[in-house]
Amino acid sequence: MTDMAPIWLSFRLSLVTTAVLLLIAVPLANWLAHSRFRLKVVAETIISLPLVLPPTVLGFYLLLAFSPSNAFGQFLDRYLGLRLVFSFPGLVIASVLYSLPFMVNPLLAGFRALPSSLREASATLGKSGAYTLLNVLLPNIRGSLLTGIVLSFAHTMGEFGVVLMIGGNIPGKTRVASLALYDEVQSLNYHAANRYALILFASSFMILLLVYLLNHHFSKANPLP
Repeated sequence: MTDMAPIWLSFRLSLVTTAVLLLIAVPLANWLAHSRFRLKVVAETIISLPLVLPPTVLGFYLLLAFSPSNAFGQFLDRYLGLRLVFSFPGLVIASVLYSLPFMVNPLLAGFRALPSSLREASATLGKSGAYTLLNVLLPNIRGSLLTGIVLSFAHTMGEFGVVLMIGGNIPGKTRVASLALYDEVQSLNYHAANRYALILFASSFMILLLVYLLNHHFSKANPLP
């Protein structure tokens, strides 16, 4: 019988991470798309770094930062009562950092593809920047928004190196599906490993299929002028 706890933990982690990423990435991508900040290219590079950085490197430095033996970790533990290493909140923070480009980059591409006349018309009508973002720009990049949501969710579901470094593979607490699969392979229990692998494979396929179907739908329903 397959232990479903790691699967549900992975889904929970993916849901929470995707929700946090939405709150961060929408204003961030909007700023990157329209800002004239000189060092904007540096900010874009930092955001996209997890695309090429080995996940164990990011996990290692987060482990050092969050450890109670270091200054930042001591501050969190002493003054805020937070111990992020080997905990679910630590997994969320690590996952948000690691999956940030999967949310920001589709949104950034969507914002940049919009005609500037949309923002200008909204400003002419006296609408605030927040109103323009939520009621004018976002509805016109629904395909990009859904792509970012789905890719971020899928990427978090398949995380291994980052969650292993910061979470420590604790059953019932930080042992997600990818780590459960690894444990079964290490134990030569290939039958159980195959079940975890099939669940992850099927969920990844369905998520990617959803992305392509939604993008195809929105490209046909709402073609840009």
